[in-house]
Amino acid sequence: MNFEERFDWRLFFIMIAFFVISCVAIYSATTNDYVVRQIMWYILGSIIIVGMLFLEPDQYKALSWYAYAGGLVLLFALILAPPSIAPVIKGQQSWFIIPGVGSIQPSEFMKIFTILTLSRVIVNHHKSHGLKSIKSDSLLLGKIMGLTFLPVFFIMQQPDFGTALVFLGIMSGMIIVAGVSWKLIVPLYGSIMAVAGLVLYLVIEAPVLLKKYLNVEEYQLGRIYAWLEPYKYQTGDGYNLVKSLLAIGSGTLTGKGFGNSEVYVPERHTDFIFSVIGEEYGFVGSCLVILLYFLLIYHLIQLAVKANYAYSAYLCVGVVSMITFHVFQNIGMSIKLLPITGIPLPFISYGGSSLLANLMAIGLAFMVHFNQREFMFGDNKLQN
Repeated sequence: MNFEERFDWRLFFIMIAFFVISCVAIYSATTNDYVVRQIMWYILGSIIIVGMLFLEPDQYKALSWYAYAGGLVLLFALILAPPSIAPVIKGQQSWFIIPGVGSIQPSEFMKIFTILTLSRVIVNHHKSHGLKSIKSDSLLLGKIMGLTFLPVFFIMQQPDFGTALVFLGIMSGMIIVAGVSWKLIVPLYGSIMAVAGLVLYLVIEAPVLLKKYLNVEEYQLGRIYAWLEPYKYQTGDGYNLVKSLLAIGSGTLTGKGFGNSEVYVPERHTDFIFSVIGEEYGFVGSCLVILLYFLLIYHLIQLAVKANYAYSAYLCVGVVSMITFHVFQNIGMSIKLLPITGIPLPFISYGGSSLLANLMAIGLAFMVHFNQREFMFGDNKLQN
């Protein structure tokens, strides 16, 4: 097949729609400078995607451990770096400052490296353990959790709880699709829910213990309090959420129209970009954006199902898990469904590292479709 037949045009047009929405929303939220920068990031990401097409799944599989190790080195380097190179911004030491380039957030790219490595580990595990058992599933579960919690440990030193949660979202999707027995999954996630409930209780009743033993910062506790009672804390930690709710609510059914935002929302071009969409385009516009995400996720799931190479299928699962968690968390925090974590809305929020990392994830999906092979007699069974 030639390039035109191998290229995923449906995914291409979905991404064009996100590009347009992003530029329009950022233009309404800020100034032309941010729009120009966003366009530049999109152009750079598109160049990376094109380059990614010319590596096959086996090559990504071979490079996965090197990428994972390199990502861990960068995360560790953040801890040791002086403030002039890795300054503390909004209570987090998550970025390297590179003169002439800007800020780079290693944890964003580590998400992609983790997906590459988890996919390899799962495929190799199934290949070497042909007979499925509780013992083999326990071993696989340990591998997946170990590879996930290692970068999470470094990320929590920054501390960046929101990004750490994304890794757990990726891990959860991979565990379920990897075929781990429900006899292991149910107790695991039951325990996680119990711990989450205990932590929420401690946030309310004994925050001192969290600060002392879990290194939880005051601003992180403030986000929980602001989520539970935003109007009580609207002059402090709840200010952003209250403004976001007012902006989205004032958009009513069809919104106020392009450029007619009246409610000031801090970080409205990044974390709270959805409030701009809700105010200017109302319930209808918000639903259309959510529908576009649904189409993207559905398309990625189709790629995973149709993949005739196991590693490619797991790559798509990791990308789906990451994007789904991002979308659910960002929109959820904008409408008070979930606590504020500072996670951007994929492909729409302004950003450098986050946008590039998300476009790299989409690049993996483009690569999977581009390297899809049709087997004789139509047999497209997964090949290891």
